[in-house]
Amino acid sequence: MSARILIIDDEESIRFTFERFLKAAGHLVTTVASCTEALTELEESSFDVVFADIILEDGTGIEVLRTIKSRGLSCPVIMITGDPGVETASEALRLGAFDYIPKPVNQESLLYATRVALKFKDVHEEKERYRANLEAIFRSVNDAIITVDQQLAVIALNEAAMHLCGARQDDIGQPFSDIANRCKGSCSEILDQALRSSTPIEARRIECKQGGKATRIISLQTSPLLDPQGTASGVVMVVHDETHVVYLENTLKEHQQFHRIVGKSEPMQQVYSLIKALANVQTTVLITGESGTGKELVAEALHFAGDRSQKPLVKVNCSALPEHLLEAELFGHVKGAFTGAIRDNEGRFDRADEGTIFFDEIGEVTPPIQIKLLRVLEENTFERVGSSTSTKVNVRLIAATNRNLQEKVSRGELREDLYYRLKVVEIRLPPLRERLGDLPLLVEHFRQKFNLKFKKNIEAISADVLKVFNKYRWPGNVRELEHTMEHAFVLCNQNIIVLDHLPHEFSQIPGVRRSPHRTSDIVAQETLDALKKTAWNKAKAARLLGIDRVTLYRRIKKFNLTEDPHLF
Repeated sequence: MSARILIIDDEESIRFTFERFLKAAGHLVTTVASCTEALTELEESSFDVVFADIILEDGTGIEVLRTIKSRGLSCPVIMITGDPGVETASEALRLGAFDYIPKPVNQESLLYATRVALKFKDVHEEKERYRANLEAIFRSVNDAIITVDQQLAVIALNEAAMHLCGARQDDIGQPFSDIANRCKGSCSEILDQALRSSTPIEARRIECKQGGKATRIISLQTSPLLDPQGTASGVVMVVHDETHVVYLENTLKEHQQFHRIVGKSEPMQQVYSLIKALANVQTTVLITGESGTGKELVAEALHFAGDRSQKPLVKVNCSALPEHLLEAELFGHVKGAFTGAIRDNEGRFDRADEGTIFFDEIGEVTPPIQIKLLRVLEENTFERVGSSTSTKVNVRLIAATNRNLQEKVSRGELREDLYYRLKVVEIRLPPLRERLGDLPLLVEHFRQKFNLKFKKNIEAISADVLKVFNKYRWPGNVRELEHTMEHAFVLCNQNIIVLDHLPHEFSQIPGVRRSPHRTSDIVAQETLDALKKTAWNKAKAARLLGIDRVTLYRRIKKFNLTEDPHLF
């Protein structure tokens, strides 16, 4: 193996001998006669081995050694001495010299010392690479990592351990119990068990509390560090914070809402489970469902429940952008790419880098754009319009459609390879007519929303309105329900929404009675019937009738209604 070697000696004959022997062995040799020249060479070039005479005209080889050590250079330094017994040779070894070689030098001794020094350098550099890689792993892992020795003293820890476990840098070398005493966890016992049993031990979903901080839910994994004889010389512990996951699970258990999606029905619970399973899996997801079912909300939930939640979520409505603008909008363009391109412009893929891009109505994308999309999905690269330079991005793609994409493939309108690349995992959103059990929750959600928007205090919808909602087919799904509720809020000037506040199309439903022209006898009988059905609970009766309580009391007084039916 050829190596770069520096020779520092003020005797020309020594320099000549070293250079001849080492060059014959295939090495690249540089020779200098003084400390000053040596320091200049070390500044400008790198060397694998340095031979330095202890006594030089303008200083000593010891000074060169100190400089090499202070700069953190990895090249071994071998001292040259005319008297190996002098005190300076011992001093050189104490300061970090790899070895010394006596004068006069023979070829065999020189080449042997060189081989050993180069082998040492390789081992040392490999060890440093391993240490640097280990430190990089420690820094990059979000889980807390702590290693302890046989006495449970801390050997190493990462930044996540400082954040999650309350550890400090000065805890290294101290008993792990010092960290454990700052919280109310059971980590010390688990570490001790792993050390004594020499087997991995796991603990899931245990509580961890530090001082005045909120309780966290963590999971532990411990593995013994085994020496060549199989004896545990220590333990490494990995702490994973599951507080957020447990929170999401508890939210799901409430069976009512996930992110901004409302619903407790079984079909929606399946959707929630899929969102949770896919949130941190960086795969392409295709969301399908009729218009108005909430596909965009699912895309948002996938993004904000996952690791990319702090990065951009960029949305693209493929049907809203003309074909001639879509390419530049997605991939950006360079100045002069087309008429009106007066400056470079980044596209939505650039803006979504490290985050998520959501394609709504993906079925509307034209074949030329489909080819470019396929490349981004497969290679994470694209070219801006007017440029031949590739741009690399790290983007998660979520797509949505209300069309049957398989039919579009069969008609040649959608590339088959793109279809299967998009449909790695599909989330199908049920239409509202398949989850009518969610209607009360959705109505309540929109009631609160529009009370804030219109600054009203509408308390409920009438029982008749809810009955009509359950009969209606809802072709526009949740979006149509939202618009219906907004329409009713605009018209309603009382505290309960009734049939008369609904849009006209609801009057076509069989059994709906909207006419206000009713006789007094009919109104009186309906009011009495409602009171009987609710055991004279005035609030419930008013809701059933679709009127407020003030109107109900007026009717009771006007028609002289009483709980004794014979008095009516």
